Amino acid sequence: MKPQFPFLDTARPVEERIDDLLGRLTLEEKIGQMMNENPAIGRLGVPQYNWWNEACHGIGRAGRATVFPQVMGMAASWNRDLLYKVATAVSDEARAKYNESSKKGRRGQYQGLTFWTPNINIVRDPRWGRGQETYGEDPYLTGELGVQMVKGLQGDNPKYMKVSACAKHFAVHSGPESERHEFDARPTPKDLEETYLPAFEKLVKSGVEAVMGAYNRTLGEACCASRLLLGEILRKRWGFKGHVVSDCGAVDDFHNFHKVTKNKAESAALAVKNGCDLNCGCTYADLLFAVGEGLITEEEIDTSVRRLLRTKFKLGLFDPAEDSPWADLGMKDVDNAAHRALARQVAREGVVLLKNNGILPLSRNPERLLVCGPTALNIPALLGNYHGTCPEMVTIYQGIMEALEPNTAVKYRAGCPLSSPQAPGVNYTLDAAGAQDCVIAVMGLDQTLEGEEGDTVASPSGGDRDRVELPAVQMNFLRELRKKAKKLVLVLTGGSAIAIPEAHELADAVLMVWYPGCEGGHAVADILFGDAAPSGRLPLSFPKATADLPAFNDYNMKGRTYRFADKEPLYPFGFGLSYGSVEYSEIALSSSTIAEGGSVTVTATLSNPGKLPLAEVAQCYIVPPQDWPDAPHAELRGFEKVEVAPGASLKVSFTLSASAFAQFDAAGNKVLPKGKYGIVVGPCSPGARGLALGAAKGVEAAVTVG
Repeated sequence: MKPQFPFLDTARPVEERIDDLLGRLTLEEKIGQMMNENPAIGRLGVPQYNWWNEACHGIGRAGRATVFPQVMGMAASWNRDLLYKVATAVSDEARAKYNESSKKGRRGQYQGLTFWTPNINIVRDPRWGRGQETYGEDPYLTGELGVQMVKGLQGDNPKYMKVSACAKHFAVHSGPESERHEFDARPTPKDLEETYLPAFEKLVKSGVEAVMGAYNRTLGEACCASRLLLGEILRKRWGFKGHVVSDCGAVDDFHNFHKVTKNKAESAALAVKNGCDLNCGCTYADLLFAVGEGLITEEEIDTSVRRLLRTKFKLGLFDPAEDSPWADLGMKDVDNAAHRALARQVAREGVVLLKNNGILPLSRNPERLLVCGPTALNIPALLGNYHGTCPEMVTIYQGIMEALEPNTAVKYRAGCPLSSPQAPGVNYTLDAAGAQDCVIAVMGLDQTLEGEEGDTVASPSGGDRDRVELPAVQMNFLRELRKKAKKLVLVLTGGSAIAIPEAHELADAVLMVWYPGCEGGHAVADILFGDAAPSGRLPLSFPKATADLPAFNDYNMKGRTYRFADKEPLYPFGFGLSYGSVEYSEIALSSSTIAEGGSVTVTATLSNPGKLPLAEVAQCYIVPPQDWPDAPHAELRGFEKVEVAPGASLKVSFTLSASAFAQFDAAGNKVLPKGKYGIVVGPCSPGARGLALGAAKGVEAAVTVG
């Protein structure tokens, strides 16, 4: 049967279909398509659609789904292939849930195929509560892992996009949460180009379908109406062809807080004219008044509607359901055994061993064991924010219990609160600790202490942390616990860096397990009892103290991250131990010089002298000439996660183009300074601290540029 309208004819070219549908819409109907909640257009057979959906680490806020580890924990795996598999599983579940909802005529919020993921902002400061949603502090690592998420989400079907991914929040955005609606981030031109833009550029040039603007202003302009960010950089310089969406309510911030406009009509017109196509919110309803007042033309509105319709057509939203390559996916494909196994694997690979005096791995059959701490039996400590739900969330305590011999005498006590003051009186946990062979203290943070503005209940700063130290009540408890415990293992949960210099000295072993998801307890037990050797590496530096950090609302990168910090970290970027050590040797360069347009291949030998197979993250850094103004100490330019068999050696190679050595001058221009550059291949970022903590020594070489 011939379709009623040409735009419904799947045999026609997409652009022809877009033109036909756009030409049939009234101005009011066009505006209706530009807010996240699109009403149905009955006369044309256009169904209702809601653009707002989340998939930060699994389908979020939409009922049952596999809860993968929070993004920072996935980033700690440093495993591109694994993140691609996670994103593919998430998009399978997305299509499955969409199919089920569509059959029932449910097309509301969190039921569509447009996901506002991934968050690729740079964690310049670990106090930021939303840092947990990101891939850490490094632009290169963030871009590499973010690209894999986009590819897995959007798929590679030649006709249809599986789901739409969205790079957010463009572009200079990382707290404070309490100021985000009115704050003006003012990075230097060098920092803008060197730190805040590269990951976005990489995702745009890899084909991400959408970009979300941030709440704040950047260099005086509201991000969701920035001529610089949306016009000059995103569209003109990078050639972005997809659509731009505002953060939720951000367009109202123009007149309510930023005071760059007087009312909703002016705000809506400013956003659309400068390239923000979709309004999460309802401010764009006032575009009708804006047209009448001459603030914007219908032709300018058409530009945005065309972009939005193109995304819908690419998703197949106007095509018969049976035409979808994923039509057979259903609830059997949601939170199934294969996806839970994948969640366990990525949680396991994200566990970072920060200290081990030989106590780990533990015996499965101790005579007596105490598990204590406020996050041991804590479901929020598995979740992080923007999470889904599933019927079985394996706590760390449960994972430990299931891993032990069935008749092991195990005690459990919470021991102390998460953050509130300790109640006076006797604490029976301490006496119990003295009678056990080993104590596993599970401590740190959960989603009540860090997250987004309005999403936490215990953060004193609307989602952020005022201090990055372990909460005082937990630290006091740990001191007392150490006095009693024969052996003490500290397991830390959290979404970002925690400053624990004293706890590091008190504990015999320290593990950072992040918010490890639905299979988190099993994954942590796999590491504790030696079913797997730790292979996670830190995606951000851990400072020794809050006092070592610059002012939270200062967007200058001086003093921040491993690239510019002037204070030694507690744990350096890229650091992580294992149950053995891989040795680095025999670095070789394909050339001792490199000219503009050329490249150099760096090869290092990795050897495993031990008796256990080890997964090693070989990291390649360049060290720019330190006489370059505000030169980074080092910059990550490559990494590979490889398996090194016991007694075996292998070679790892990185090919660095001349552009990998480029630097930015004070005006933000990308240049290639002549001189000698260091190249380091090793197990963590260069510096003495990693060696002091037990990391293997990397290998170094030098190349002359120019």
